[in-house]
Amino acid sequence: CPALPRMKFADVTAETYPVGTRLHYECDNGYRRRGGQKPGIQCRSTQQVASWVYREFECIDDKILLSMVPMVKLNVTQKPERKTQSPAPQKQENLSDFDQKDFCGPPKTIPHASLILTKRYYVGQVLHFKCQSGYDKQFPTSGNRTCKKVNGKIIWTPLDMRCTNDS
Repeated sequence: CPALPRMKFADVTAETYPVGTRLHYECDNGYRRRGGQKPGIQCRSTQQVASWVYREFECIDDKILLSMVPMVKLNVTQKPERKTQSPAPQKQENLSDFDQKDFCGPPKTIPHASLILTKRYYVGQVLHFKCQSGYDKQFPTSGNRTCKKVNGKIIWTPLDMRCTNDS
């Protein structure tokens, strides 16, 4: 899809994502990603069912990380623990409302992390716009844009809404 036109004073969300979509999680302020873990997820079609493929991902409180640092440094004679069992794979979500072969439903929430919407969208993607609180809302106050292929061209459908900050 072409670059998404900017919409001032509006938040963008999505409820379904076409196969091929890649998103990533970002830890909230005061939290950090556990070392060695990747924040990315991808919508894939496996056996005619679209579902998210997750990797292990966790956000740790900065205070906990900082409190653990001195213990690690002081305990130099201790051998590092070996993991004898590999972590269980993350469950893929197959939500009944979205068990189509071409779209994934909403990704799972991870404590202390936010999902970052990609800037790369595929045909069929529907984005929902809503005016941010504190801004003048002119009817309609929310709307949708869809990435479509029309007469061989890939376009975003028009958005019939406006959010203003006249102050």
